[in-house]
Amino acid sequence: MSAAHVEIRRLAHDDAADVALYRDIRLEALRAHPEAFGSTFEAENAQPQPWYADRLRSSTVLGVFRDTHLVGMAGFAVQQGLKRDHKGLLWGMYVRPAARSSGVARQLVEAICDVARQHVELIQLTVVRDNARARALYASLGFVDYGVERHALKQDGRYYDEVLMAKDLLGSD
Repeated sequence: MSAAHVEIRRLAHDDAADVALYRDIRLEALRAHPEAFGSTFEAENAQPQPWYADRLRSSTVLGVFRDTHLVGMAGFAVQQGLKRDHKGLLWGMYVRPAARSSGVARQLVEAICDVARQHVELIQLTVVRDNARARALYASLGFVDYGVERHALKQDGRYYDEVLMAKDLLGSD
């Protein structure tokens, strides 16, 4: 799959098809990589469609489409509070296996950064320390490590450390 043949757009909370597509890819991500997300497949699988619509309403979730197929997603939210609203969070990043190594993930993170620039000065994310591929992608896009949260997640009795990364959006391309 070539990244040149994709469309990236915001998933709409009031479009039943978008909500269903978001639910499907989110559950796939949680099932395929439970160590990479703070939530679980079981918890989110039990949620009704309106819960997913609310997630799309409260955050900006971008989807990467090839034809009508949703092949990737990532979310962006502005942090709450007067002293924190200059920062945003990239969350829920996932690209389906067939679309990996095609540049889609890079385009998706760039699109999230473009959205973030309109709202915040700094964008942050967390990534499991063992996910070298994702860490390399984020670093190549200007994100820098600023800490490690040890034992941030626990899945099936195993702890996972998360690397905290951030990108200054002021004056960046």
